[in-house]
Amino acid sequence: MAEVARAVIDLDSNSEALALAGEHDGHLKILEQRLDCKLTMRGNMLILEGDAGAVDKARAAIEELLTVIHSGRPLNPAMVESLMDIAVNASGKPSEVYGDVVWTHRGRQVGPRTVNQKLYVDAIRSNTITFGIGPAGTGKTYLATAMAVSAFFGKQVGRIILTRPAVEAGESLGFLPGTVSEKVDPYFRPLFDALYDMIDGERLAALIEKGEIEVAPLAYMRGRTLNDSFIILDEAQNTSPEQMKMFLTRLGFGSKMVVTGDVTQIDLPHSRTSGLVTVPEVLDDIADISIVQFDGHDVVRHKLVQRIVNAYKAHDDEVGAAREQRRAEARRRREAGRRPEPGDAGTPGDEEAGS
Repeated sequence: MAEVARAVIDLDSNSEALALAGEHDGHLKILEQRLDCKLTMRGNMLILEGDAGAVDKARAAIEELLTVIHSGRPLNPAMVESLMDIAVNASGKPSEVYGDVVWTHRGRQVGPRTVNQKLYVDAIRSNTITFGIGPAGTGKTYLATAMAVSAFFGKQVGRIILTRPAVEAGESLGFLPGTVSEKVDPYFRPLFDALYDMIDGERLAALIEKGEIEVAPLAYMRGRTLNDSFIILDEAQNTSPEQMKMFLTRLGFGSKMVVTGDVTQIDLPHSRTSGLVTVPEVLDDIADISIVQFDGHDVVRHKLVQRIVNAYKAHDDEVGAAREQRRAEARRRREAGRRPEPGDAGTPGDEEAGS
């Protein structure tokens, strides 16, 4: 039987111990499950017991967690889960990911929560055009909006422009009641929700009134040159290749663009190609353009959402493999049907039979 290893971490204060343990020791329970190690809190002392390798790994992960606590970001169970995803499964450091605060509003800090989200934020800082491609709930639009707000109030750009194609499950704007503004409002509600999380309502309304924040359908971008702007194209999977090219060529001096979308949720008619699908093959080798791919591990909503995303991906992969197998079998049958049989016209067998 392997010898049980033991390590002790001395905590600085009762408040640090409470932040680490969580309400009703909820954080400790998550840590025990994820780190395969028994954790016992005695006053300001945390005792780790288990296999030597597990204890070493747990100690390193908890030290990272304490660094996040020292930075002032409050912990909750979802955050602890995300931090452990980074510490246990990913190559990054939780303190580096969570230490990057993009925007703060009313004491609420907005920043990356996964390694890919950190790569995404860094890509937006470093590149003129950034694509964020991945499933729902990975923070693509929310983080892009936070970066836009930060750039605007930091005087890096003079305005924010948020746009998206007005396509939704085959519906047409013409069939919706009301003015143009009333028609497009439901399509832009997620963008407005993100803005209201980051800017006080009255101030946001004033900025929209002055045109310093603009929310408009993609069709309204045609013919414009967008200088000194932070521009976000959301739901880009519903653009055609022609619309994508039109949007990207609106780029002006002193501007940044972020394009977000999920290629598994395309609402275009089946006969039309998504402009976002072709982006990696067309633009991947161009300097100052970055493409960040998200996956199910980056979902930062309810854990059940992550499981749903992963389940759909597994199902799609299985269906795709079965479809490819059927196509291969059909090709083999067609090829077998083309092979000449002895006695068919034009075969050596025919010539011998007629001689």
